[in-house]
Amino acid sequence: MEPIAQPAAERAGAGGAADDGATQQHHAVSVEQLAHSFEEADEHPADLSDVVIEDWLTLVLFWIMAALVFTQFFTRYALNDSYAWTEELATNCLIAVVFIGAAACIRKDRHIQVDILYRFLPAGAARVLSTLVDLVRVGVLGVIVWLGWQYIGLVGDEPMTTINWPKSLVYWLALLGFAMMLVRAVMVAVRNWRQGYSVLERPEAYDGTGAA
Repeated sequence: MEPIAQPAAERAGAGGAADDGATQQHHAVSVEQLAHSFEEADEHPADLSDVVIEDWLTLVLFWIMAALVFTQFFTRYALNDSYAWTEELATNCLIAVVFIGAAACIRKDRHIQVDILYRFLPAGAARVLSTLVDLVRVGVLGVIVWLGWQYIGLVGDEPMTTINWPKSLVYWLALLGFAMMLVRAVMVAVRNWRQGYSVLERPEAYDGTGAA
């Protein structure tokens, strides 16, 4: 006598139950691993050895901007009497955060980069092109610093729109950011030259997927 075939619905139900059990077990393991990762994080304190001056300046400016935005929100919606100067100062803080924070991005090679061409170039040609990129970046930032200095001399005495402060304050902060970017770009170029490669040639050495 031939065995009775199991209905498709029952087979699907049995398979679904097995899949659900496997999924639950997988999720249980993931939760345990997640909890263990938090325990490991507690055992190892935060490492601030790589935090330098541009990082601290960016952090301070960010919290000043956050305080200004909160003041603007509170005065507008709670007091129904918005302080106009908070918006302008918050915008200026954002400008400073962007340009000073960019120096940290250059130091850590965190800017957007297109490295697909280097996968097809010979090692020598890739080294020459990468060095050229470093030199061009230093040159462009040097020109921007010089132009920024000239610009401050022309319009630095103009007052802000909502508060009687000179616009040169935000210009100086932006110029400081570009000067920091220039310094970091020179340091990165020297480092790349000494070690013989850059993030463009060996991105795996910078993202943790390969040995430096």
